[in-house]
Amino acid sequence: MVKQERAARTRRVILSAAARIFEERGYQAATVNEILASAGVTKGALYFHFPSKEHLAEGVLHAQDLDVPIPERACKIQQMVDTVVLHAHRLQTDPMVRAGVRLSLDQQAQGLDRSGPFLRWSEVGTQLLSEAKAQGELLPHVTPTETADVLVGAFAGIQAMSQALTNYQDLPTRVSALLRHILPSVVVPSVLTAVDLTPTRGADVYTELQTLHPDLPTLHPERQPAAVS
Repeated sequence: MVKQERAARTRRVILSAAARIFEERGYQAATVNEILASAGVTKGALYFHFPSKEHLAEGVLHAQDLDVPIPERACKIQQMVDTVVLHAHRLQTDPMVRAGVRLSLDQQAQGLDRSGPFLRWSEVGTQLLSEAKAQGELLPHVTPTETADVLVGAFAGIQAMSQALTNYQDLPTRVSALLRHILPSVVVPSVLTAVDLTPTRGADVYTELQTLHPDLPTLHPERQPAAVS
């Protein structure tokens, strides 16, 4: 058990170091030696967990997912909104999420399969929108898969714009505006009036999750993300 815990801790240290380097340097420019130096582990320890730089990047891409689910909401549109704004809050405050998003959008990352995060978010969105449609929360013309893909693509653009203009400081406001523009075209008006789309919603949802899961780390919005070179 102690050996397993030590191995898990080493893996987390390596992933955190890889996230820092990938966020700062991008996939192509980052080197395994830089990650080794940042992590302070031996080459053998690193290669035991991650046989290559590609495996390291894939580990960071997967590590951005939050294993703790958002509590079920009676309104599935609110649950979908909470999922989106929580990711925005974590993107603004969590280096692992920022690194994963940078890798997802890094068109210079040759040889790296960057499709995973987009497919996962589209799947999550499709599921929640399908549940919303079954409950009569969506307008009749809405196709959940199509709307989910539009939201995922629009979010990717909004977060990239926020990073370029304000280093993510205005991301909650921009995501709130995105949702206020898109949702009226797909959600029944009487449902939408009760949905919380305020810019602080993401931070509130994370606080709720911390109450339910005290082991979740405290994230600090005032920490400045590394600039993309």
